[in-house]
Amino acid sequence: MERIYNIFSFEVGDGSSLVFTKLDFWLFFLLAMVVFSFLHKNKLVRSIYLTAISLFFFYKTSGLYVSLLGLSITVNYFLGKRIYTAPSDLRRKWIIAFSAIFNVLILGYFKYAYFFSDSFNEMFGTDFELVNHFAQFGNNVFGEGSFVLDIALPVGVSFFTFQNISYVVDIYRKEIKPVKNYFDYTFFVTFFPQLVMGPIVRARDFIPQISQPFHLTKDDFSWSIIQIVKGLIKKIVIADFLVVHFIDIIVETPSAYPGFVSVLAMWAYSLHIYADFSGYTDIAIGLSRLMGFKLKPNFNSPYKATSVADFWRRWHKSLGSWLRDYLYIPLGGNRGGTVGSYIAIVVIFTFLIFITQWYELLYVYGGLTVVYLIGVATIKDFKRFVHRDLNLLITMVVGGLWHGASENFVIWGAMNGAALIIYKYWKQISFYENRSGVIVHFWKIFITFNFITFTRIWFKLDEDGMPLVMLDQIWNNFNFSWDVFVTILTTYQAVFWVMIIGFIIHWLPDKVKDLYEKLFMRIPLILQTVCVAIIIFLIYQSISGEAPPFVYLSF
Repeated sequence: MERIYNIFSFEVGDGSSLVFTKLDFWLFFLLAMVVFSFLHKNKLVRSIYLTAISLFFFYKTSGLYVSLLGLSITVNYFLGKRIYTAPSDLRRKWIIAFSAIFNVLILGYFKYAYFFSDSFNEMFGTDFELVNHFAQFGNNVFGEGSFVLDIALPVGVSFFTFQNISYVVDIYRKEIKPVKNYFDYTFFVTFFPQLVMGPIVRARDFIPQISQPFHLTKDDFSWSIIQIVKGLIKKIVIADFLVVHFIDIIVETPSAYPGFVSVLAMWAYSLHIYADFSGYTDIAIGLSRLMGFKLKPNFNSPYKATSVADFWRRWHKSLGSWLRDYLYIPLGGNRGGTVGSYIAIVVIFTFLIFITQWYELLYVYGGLTVVYLIGVATIKDFKRFVHRDLNLLITMVVGGLWHGASENFVIWGAMNGAALIIYKYWKQISFYENRSGVIVHFWKIFITFNFITFTRIWFKLDEDGMPLVMLDQIWNNFNFSWDVFVTILTTYQAVFWVMIIGFIIHWLPDKVKDLYEKLFMRIPLILQTVCVAIIIFLIYQSISGEAPPFVYLSF
């Protein structure tokens, strides 16, 4: 009983007890579902109840920053209604502009204030210091000490801000109508399975489900359990095991090992981050279905990708589609450019040079400018390709910055943007692009996977400049030795078995994966329960020490 009391008390912890891998969360979810079973028939009561549960869930992770979430929801709800009833296009444009500024300021202030202020001070030799006005105001309202004066990152701010933006923009574009009542909107934004780590839910996909009665068939229930168990296996058995027993050991002291071991660690990291994030979304999707709501899949076997473009169609699909619809296409997409495209690209290039101190990039940018100018002057309609390339690069840099406030994420986004641009031209001249043989297919996957793994060095290492240190270690101390390789395999035997099995399962044909899901769904519920109990027991035997948090919890 004491444990239940701690879960539902208003005592704020660090939020770690309510993550999907902890018993506290499952007790929280079980009790929430018991109450839900009595309330679900009244749709308004259901929305109010799930909003309250979700806000409490957020409160347990971020404390009084739940007031920020409430403010964001309330402002965007009324902005959506005002846009819909606005008497003129000019009024609608003013409202959507205010909405964009409001949401970007929330995200920019809480996630990027230190990053941009430090970058500004470094670029211009100034010494500005940040003042947390939100915390000062909050302490005046709720009492001294309610908020720390350092600007803290509220959990899930990137996800719920993007959901709010998409809702208001979709109303502006007349793609959807405003929700019927305030609590339907609060429920849409705060729905706790996806609140802190996604997937990013679009209003047009989710809000129509709010008016539908609760419906859960045996097949829906079985499918949900499969997703949850699959997610737990990915997170605990694969992701956590790899990062605790191999990846962090190598990455923290790369100089203690030959360079090729760092390559093995980064291959493991690619599997780790996929298993970690897709594991979370699998569980979120399964939990949502148990409550009668369907979320779209967020991953589609990304390491089966045969090109960078194919990879980004398969990885974090909700973010990719959001960036496409609300940034890439408004900038002009494949068709053209805007003034914003040119302003943004100048800012990005300037920013990259100053934060990296790679002044050699000036020659690269200068050379590319000359190439593009020659192309515009000599090739018909080439300007369209210039705009497309600018818009792609801007979108990917913003996508990188969305993941975190550091120069490493900016570089990571820029590299992926550059790769997408190069691929757009390469596929026009590649002699094997349209071939479908086994060797060609394997080669495409191999190249794509290793490029993505290479860029993940900037994703994994937090400290600025450390990726170059690791690359220098790999390049100058590769020193492959068969004896050392065998020793590493022997020392980390369990790790490599997990990697091999993980990649094999990932690369299995979809038909095989569908088959085992269908077989599980056909067996009686009592047998399903026994199977799940055994699997869960075995999963938790692999936990050693404190389990690492989900990677995307910090985004």
